[in-house]
Amino acid sequence: MRVAVIQQKNCADLNANLAHSLALVRDAANAGAELVLLQELHRSLYFCQTEDTSVFDLAETIPGPSTETLGALAKELGIVIVGSLFEKRAAGLYHNTAVVLEKDGTLAGIYRKMHIPDDPGFYEKFYFTPGDADFNDGRSGFTPIETSVGKLGLLVCWDQWYPEAARLMALAGADLLLYPTAIGWDPADEPAEQQRQLDAWITIQRAHGVANGLPVLVANRTGFEQSPADDSGIQFWGNSFVCGPQGEYLAQADSDSEQILIAEVNLQRSESVRRIWPYLRDRRVDAYGDLTKRFRD
Repeated sequence: MRVAVIQQKNCADLNANLAHSLALVRDAANAGAELVLLQELHRSLYFCQTEDTSVFDLAETIPGPSTETLGALAKELGIVIVGSLFEKRAAGLYHNTAVVLEKDGTLAGIYRKMHIPDDPGFYEKFYFTPGDADFNDGRSGFTPIETSVGKLGLLVCWDQWYPEAARLMALAGADLLLYPTAIGWDPADEPAEQQRQLDAWITIQRAHGVANGLPVLVANRTGFEQSPADDSGIQFWGNSFVCGPQGEYLAQADSDSEQILIAEVNLQRSESVRRIWPYLRDRRVDAYGDLTKRFRD
C-alpha cells in the first residue's frame, strides 16, 4: 500500500490552512497514495502556546464543516484521509481529536487524544479534555479504527511517548500506528539539547514499531510560530517519517520545509517480522499488574 504523510507550515488564516492541506492531499493522491495522514491541528496555528478563552471559538463539532470537507475530498479521490481537529463536544468540553474519512466519504471513526501535556508553550490541559478510557459501546479508548486500507492505530502527539498506548493499539489488532504531531524546539535551547530532543522523539516512535512489529506513520508540522504573548515561540522540527515493523526508515522529511512523504508499506511484513520476533507470544501478562499503578512505592 502506498501511504503519504503531509508536513505543512501553518498561518493565522484558517481557510488558507485548510485549502493548503487539501491541495497537498490532492498531490499525494496523484502520487498514488491510498492513505494520507495530516499533522496535528492542521486547520490553525498551534494555539496552545498561551491560555486564552477566546480560542475556544476555533473548535467545531464532529461531524461538522471540516469532516464534511475532508469527507468530500476522500470520496472524490477514493482515498482514506486522517485529519486532526479541535473538537467541541459540548459547551465547556473540548478535545484534540483525530478523524478518519473513508474512501466513500463517510466518517469511519474518531480518536480523542488520551495523554494531554502541560508544559511551557504547550498548555494543552487548558484546552483539551482527555479522551474517554471507555466508549459507550464498551470499546477501549485505545481502539483501532477499521478502514478499507486496514485497522488504523491512531494516536496523537504526546501519546507518542507512551509505550502502553502503542501496545494497547497493537493488542487490539492495529495494522499501522499513526501519529499526527505538533512538536518543536524552544529556539533558546542549545543546539545539542535540540538534537537530543529530536533524537529521543524519533527513537521512541521507531521503538513502538519494533516492539509491536508494526509500520509507523508520523506527521509533524514545520516552521516557526510566534507566541501571541511575546517574541518567543516554537520552531516546529518537522522530521516526519514512515518506518517499517523493524523500525527501518521508509521515508523521512527534513526539519524546515513542507513535504509530502510517499512510502510503500507492506502489511504482510508485520506477519513475517512477528514470526521471528514473537514479542506478543512471550509477554508475561501474569506479571504486569503493577502497570495500572501510578507508581510503585
